[in-house]
Amino acid sequence: MLDDGLVDLSEGLGQHSMRQLLDDGAVKEAEELAESGKALPVSDYRLEQPVPDPGRIFCIGVNYGNRNAEYKDGTDAPKNPSIFMRGPLSFVAHDRPVVIPKESEQLDYEGEIVLVIGRPGRRISQDKAMDHVAGLTIMNEGTIRDWVRHAKFNVTQGKNFDRTGGMGPWIETDLTGIDVTDMQVETRVNGGLRQSDSTATMAFPFARIIEYVSTFTTLQAGDLIATGTPTGAGARFDPPIWLREGDVIEVTVEGVGTLQNGVIKEQ
Repeated sequence: MLDDGLVDLSEGLGQHSMRQLLDDGAVKEAEELAESGKALPVSDYRLEQPVPDPGRIFCIGVNYGNRNAEYKDGTDAPKNPSIFMRGPLSFVAHDRPVVIPKESEQLDYEGEIVLVIGRPGRRISQDKAMDHVAGLTIMNEGTIRDWVRHAKFNVTQGKNFDRTGGMGPWIETDLTGIDVTDMQVETRVNGGLRQSDSTATMAFPFARIIEYVSTFTTLQAGDLIATGTPTGAGARFDPPIWLREGDVIEVTVEGVGTLQNGVIKEQ
């Protein structure tokens, strides 16, 4: 992706998937080919998920300023990141609709920045953490709120309904002009601002997240880590504001772009 459009790299790189490019360490080669290629209008193409076949999708919970207090449970701020997993079928690409399932009306939005792992590693130190990141993408980490509480210690069900989250529109691989310790993330629903915060307020910055996750598992190229959402999700309003058919969610991340998804009901 260039500033003014898309570049077809299939002739220079062959029919590689994004996962293969990450596995092969060929992202830099792709960037160089794109710089010399002919840009085509983005509007002529339908974008797919940035990594349609990720190895794993780790999600960090309760990570922005005031998020722990938002739960109103009187607990101290956590000493380590909270982590849960999502599967790829729970997401759709940019400009595709997320789905309110038949089982619940409580579809909620959560705007997040996603780390795309480009280099494997285990027990990665914080000072080396960003060396393992190929780039950043954007997530609407959609949640079915009542299904999050179906079990005592388990959020998996409410986080994994098919097509309830969005991811995209692309991966920003050039991070040279981005201060990842102070990036703005905002979520709008039908144009109205719902979430707005900076990574500067994170309890666990990107480097700490990578250090922590890589302590218990080897991070692989193609793994994704969603880094948490700011305050302002629909569940936190009184009364809650759930997404409805026809709504449009936009998640904008400074230096990366805007992910947009409409909302439909499951037929």
